[in-house]
Amino acid sequence: MRKEDCYLLGKITRRHGLAGNVILKLDTDQPELYNKLESIFVEINGLLVPFFIAKTTRSKTDALNILFKNSTEALVDQSLGKNVYLPLSTLPKLSGKQFYYHEVIGFTVFDQENNNCGIIESVNDQTAQNYFVTNFGGKEIVIPIIKDWILEVNRDEKFIKTELPEGLIDVFLVSSKKDE
Repeated sequence: MRKEDCYLLGKITRRHGLAGNVILKLDTDQPELYNKLESIFVEINGLLVPFFIAKTTRSKTDALNILFKNSTEALVDQSLGKNVYLPLSTLPKLSGKQFYYHEVIGFTVFDQENNNCGIIESVNDQTAQNYFVTNFGGKEIVIPIIKDWILEVNRDEKFIKTELPEGLIDVFLVSSKKDE
């Protein structure tokens, strides 16, 4: 399995008890979708290694208590502190204005007047406010991802139509002119 064919599910943070269980901290808005995992891929030395699961129970709302099949001390030690992935094919299909961040890379963002606001190069979800980073004519523009601002997600034509506050894009274009 290649990493680019997968998505980050979470991270194995610690041991739990003496029976070889580990805690998987989930990085998802819908942790209930992952209560019945049969296997996961753990990133070890840059490779995705399959780990088969004997049992899962909820630890907290955003964590699972996992027991691996054929669990050994060495297997548990190998998994600690490691990122966990699942194949993209396991993601539920979204429709309407919902989207996964990885799927909109390369989409064009338009405002409510159909002005081009750039092509999404990346999504930053490491801050309190998630945002698109777009490229518009060589200029980097940051567009906050606010549910009420998303008017349409068109997967066929690869664009997102937004209702942005007046002047938001101008701030980036004016500031970049000052830098020239």
